Amino acid sequence: MSEPLLSVRDLVKDFPVKGGLFGREIDQVHAIDHVSFDIGAGQTLGLVGESGCGKSSTGRCILRLIEPTAGEIWFAGRNVTAMLGDELLALRRDMQIIFQDPYASLNPRMTVGSIIGEALIIHRLARDRREFTDRIVELLETVGLGPDHMLRYPHEFSGGQRQRIGIARALAVSPKLIVCDEPVSALDVSIQAQVINLLEDLQDRLGLTYLFIAHDLAVVQHISTRVAVMYLGRIVETASSAELYARPLHPYTEALLSAVPNPSPRAKRHRLHLEGDVPNPIRPPSGCHFHTRCPIRQLPLCSTEKPVLKETSDGHWVACHLRG
Repeated sequence: MSEPLLSVRDLVKDFPVKGGLFGREIDQVHAIDHVSFDIGAGQTLGLVGESGCGKSSTGRCILRLIEPTAGEIWFAGRNVTAMLGDELLALRRDMQIIFQDPYASLNPRMTVGSIIGEALIIHRLARDRREFTDRIVELLETVGLGPDHMLRYPHEFSGGQRQRIGIARALAVSPKLIVCDEPVSALDVSIQAQVINLLEDLQDRLGLTYLFIAHDLAVVQHISTRVAVMYLGRIVETASSAELYARPLHPYTEALLSAVPNPSPRAKRHRLHLEGDVPNPIRPPSGCHFHTRCPIRQLPLCSTEKPVLKETSDGHWVACHLRG
């Protein structure tokens, strides 16, 4: 791959746990544990894993919506983690986010036009009222809505339409990278396909780069160039989309894929049932985080030594003592 648009290196994020009479820090949630990946311009990285594994925190750290504990984030050759003030504000034009919940992410007291146009005002991208209005109409039409929607409020729209408004808001500043934070998980299945098709069409037309976060491997299969599987703050496997779905190596990836419904009534797929629940991220298991639920674990190796990502074939990386 040529020089990546986005590079994440050894990203760490710990959230304080406070308690006691004076609300002092008594522990930490280890949300992201030394995560690294690259995304090339015009490509999509699907970041997949169960709820609570650190996917959304990763996306928010990249945008500096929350501050990383350690590590570096590089965007177009610039160190995002070192930016402050006006430099960070200017970066917002290049990096945007589509939030998971289309009901909570839109201000119910603002019209659709005001929601989409807010970024145009902040970044001074419209010279006058007419240019401001024309740009909002253009953005609405780009996502499949009409000019008459501009003066309406979010409660007047369906979930799928609200997410289209969220997409239009993200597109307002003509970004290069969009973090899609589970953008279809709150929508009906039929609407999910429409939104994903819209995102793919926008990527082709505008040359967008996506970090597409999801908990369902089926959702990211067709939109992703590469897929990274995350478990309890660590990336356990990454490969091209075609390679990962055809030849998963990590037992956790196999379990996630076994849960994906197959549309063919004749197809038979063995469902892999994992033991127990996801461990507490405050005190994650030693060694391989997945060893407490892994069907092929080998003790004491898996419980004492942390596996590192190793390249098993061209572009296919896995963090597993027994599959590396």
